[in-house]
Amino acid sequence: MTGKEKVLAVLNKEKIDSIPWLPFAGVHSGKLKGYTAKEVSTDAAKLVESLLEVNKLYKPDGQPVMFDLQIEAEILGCDLVWSEDAPPTVASHPLADSTDIPEKIPGKNEGRIPMAIKAMTEMKSRVGADTALYGLITGPFTLASHLRGTNIFMDMVMNPEYVTAILEYCVKVANAVSTYYIETGMDVIAVVDPLISQISPAHFEEFMAKPFSAVFDHIRNGGAKSSFFVCGNATANIEPMCKTGPDSISVDENVNLAAAKKITDRYKIVIGGNIPLTSVMLFGTQQDNMKNTIDLIDSVDNTDLLIIAPGCDMPYDIPVENTIGVQQAVHQTEQIREMVKNYEGSTIEFEGELPDYANLERPLIEVFTLDSITCAACTYMKASADDVKKHFGDKVDMVEYKYTEPQNIARCKEMGVKQLPSIYINGELKYSSIIPNRSDFIAEVEKCL
Repeated sequence: MTGKEKVLAVLNKEKIDSIPWLPFAGVHSGKLKGYTAKEVSTDAAKLVESLLEVNKLYKPDGQPVMFDLQIEAEILGCDLVWSEDAPPTVASHPLADSTDIPEKIPGKNEGRIPMAIKAMTEMKSRVGADTALYGLITGPFTLASHLRGTNIFMDMVMNPEYVTAILEYCVKVANAVSTYYIETGMDVIAVVDPLISQISPAHFEEFMAKPFSAVFDHIRNGGAKSSFFVCGNATANIEPMCKTGPDSISVDENVNLAAAKKITDRYKIVIGGNIPLTSVMLFGTQQDNMKNTIDLIDSVDNTDLLIIAPGCDMPYDIPVENTIGVQQAVHQTEQIREMVKNYEGSTIEFEGELPDYANLERPLIEVFTLDSITCAACTYMKASADDVKKHFGDKVDMVEYKYTEPQNIARCKEMGVKQLPSIYINGELKYSSIIPNRSDFIAEVEKCL
């Protein structure tokens, strides 16, 4: 079978002999050809050249064309901050001080959509016969958050009618962009919504069930398969996500894949995941990546309805040999299992000292993130901490620890941080993979003053 046939067979709930492999090489693709993240995010020719290198080196069964959650937001008025080694991030929110509902729907010829379409069309022609191609759109809730900012979380309590209305608008945007991508021949449309992990199942049922069901129905009616991509600790929302009817769900390292698969299996939905991006793929060895992949495969009860993939968009600087190691472990599982059966993984030792939390001069807010520049859920968690820091000024200290730095990985282990993003106040966990209500957050800090 070709890789494309394997992916589509799994999504059609057919039993096959091997597991599909889906590397999320977004801006990392540019690293392979010496291009910056901004170059592959703005230049179709450089993007296609880089994606073809991904296809050659990593032998994917399925492959995303762009992993960029800012394309729609940019067209709708959000300012972006660009990076040389990461996707752009949203820097402004046009509805931060307004509860208006926009009417504009991104056109096929606006913003960077033409560039995405050009790259998709070229990739379809070059590798589309053998590789399942994924078109990624921004999910309704993350798009609403881009437009409204962190106020969207307060709105869910104080102004639920507005949240419903803005999500209905964002569904229209999602459906329009997914149609453009389906028309290029994308096999799968992935609805990427990192912020789903930051809300409760009750809020999911109240606000998200109908919008996401509508998007997946639209994709299905367009003749493509669908995937629901979520980051962070989405464990509590796996079953609600299943009920919206995607063909597959993709989770990151915060979710126990084996436990989540028991739920998705009940709904006959494919699950994809969830090789750790930084501790293994970025900072591990090739053997670490092989061993982790084998252990991941062996952790599930069965390998039906399973796709092996990184936990999310791959960091720019992941060593090529590490991703090749994952590919080999997926495609040559028995051979690699034998090779690493006695291998013990490497660890990063913490070399610093934790603060003396009992004797701090002022309250200390610590934000543990994957990276607030590249992870949308982390962006908004960090933004909520920035807002509270601004509120209190010099009365409090605030620091972010990004999981993209080796010593911060070790610090997380030393602190016992289990989920990202998380917020600690004076060394105590206060918010774990859920963005706090502003008034509650302020009240928690005031207790420490």
